[in-house]
Amino acid sequence: MASLNSVQAWDAEVDVLICGYGAAGSAAAIEAHDTNPSAEILLIEKAPEEFAGGNVRVSGQSMLMADNKEALKDYQRKMSAANPIPEDMLDRWADEMLNLEPWVKKLARDVNAEFLQGTGFTDKEAVLEFPEFGAADAVAYTATILPIPSGVWLALKANVEKRQIPVQFETALTDLIQDPDTLEIYGAIVTKGGVRKAIRARRGVIMAVGGYEADLQMQRDYYGLNNVKPLGTPYNTGDGIRIMQKAGAEMWHLRNQGQSGGIWPGFVKDGKDTAFLRSFLLPAFSWIDVDSEGRRFYGEVNGLQLTHYKQKQSGTFVDVPFTTAYPVHMIFDEMTRMAGPLALPIMTWSALVDDEGWSDDNSKEIESGLIKRADTIAELAGLIGLDPDILTQEVENYNAACESGVDTAHGREPDSLMPIANGPFYAVLVTPSLVCTGGGARRNMDGRVYDHQGGFIPRLYEAGELGSMFSDLYQNGSYITEAMITGRNAARAALAEAPSDLSQKAA
Repeated sequence: MASLNSVQAWDAEVDVLICGYGAAGSAAAIEAHDTNPSAEILLIEKAPEEFAGGNVRVSGQSMLMADNKEALKDYQRKMSAANPIPEDMLDRWADEMLNLEPWVKKLARDVNAEFLQGTGFTDKEAVLEFPEFGAADAVAYTATILPIPSGVWLALKANVEKRQIPVQFETALTDLIQDPDTLEIYGAIVTKGGVRKAIRARRGVIMAVGGYEADLQMQRDYYGLNNVKPLGTPYNTGDGIRIMQKAGAEMWHLRNQGQSGGIWPGFVKDGKDTAFLRSFLLPAFSWIDVDSEGRRFYGEVNGLQLTHYKQKQSGTFVDVPFTTAYPVHMIFDEMTRMAGPLALPIMTWSALVDDEGWSDDNSKEIESGLIKRADTIAELAGLIGLDPDILTQEVENYNAACESGVDTAHGREPDSLMPIANGPFYAVLVTPSLVCTGGGARRNMDGRVYDHQGGFIPRLYEAGELGSMFSDLYQNGSYITEAMITGRNAARAALAEAPSDLSQKAA
């Protein structure tokens, strides 16, 4: 930590410093301004302005709306059974979820955007991930803000700009300025253009800098994952985890029973830091996934996106094992190749921010060598380093299941059994890809961060995916709404603090 003795002069002084310009940070800034328009607020973001927005910018833009408190609590309780959420936190969260809708509608209305009941890109009014746990009663409907894509982020950003809230881009949070004895936070050290600056936060610092999905070493150390890529922002590199640990925070949800947002099938182009998401809207099903030995290892089906790629094993929902089966290849034929782009165009950093895109008929990806093509399955196996006999037999077994209408090996849904029969044949490497990580400092619903003795670190707040309350299973639309709720709560709590007194602190 940086002590007050290390600060020769303050480069800036504000009431509340908000770190991270995504859903939580922007919601915090909006709420802080609306709570006290005269308060001095500063929002910092380490990414350049054109790359700001965090994961919310490229997510599916879904927001869970609820109207049954007890059903919502029971549903979330069951999804978090392996790592329970404290009951008082669960109760307050459910209350605030039931009261969120008017704020979201106003968010859209204030910038002439359209609030929509539904997902916006399918005809589903509600996404019910785990019906057996009570999803139908817990989820009133799924909402979004148009346009698709990025409508929720665009509305948040427009509201920040409308209020003329100061934002400093390319400004990375480096350290917290803290009393080593009491752990009280007085501000932060930031770095901009290679220059370190000290910013005093008279009332509090709000940490909303996201998770560690883009830091491969942290993935290895905390979650045991290798060869993974983020679907969202490449700027979520675990800064908040390291700074919270250094500040003396109690950590939670660094590793749960499952990666809450799921491990999804992605495609990564050479030299890129983020993944495209394999399309779950592709209308053709003449494809399979095979593991490092060339064998199928699960029942491939587009519907797995409805459970964030969790499948039931021994009665428990677990991540589809893309990481342990790696390297995984998608094997498909000409019918699937011509059915549309393999990559989803409406989500992910690669599709929406990285300007390269994906060709409609997958031809550019074939030309680049990302997708391998061959006249026979045996020849294709040779191109991707698999045993030709094993892969040929696996495709033949799958095609036989298609003919019989029953996949006895993996239980793939009958209406998705379409044979791989129309050459030429193709293969593409499937990279395990992450939505987000929810680990961080343990907090309460006001965003106050716990120390190791069960107390709070004074003037330190946290919001959004960094330290998310969710563990294990995840219901679609909950991360954005949690970010909004926790960002707003942290802003109000920080503004309620009396300004810190530095008169007796400097040595």
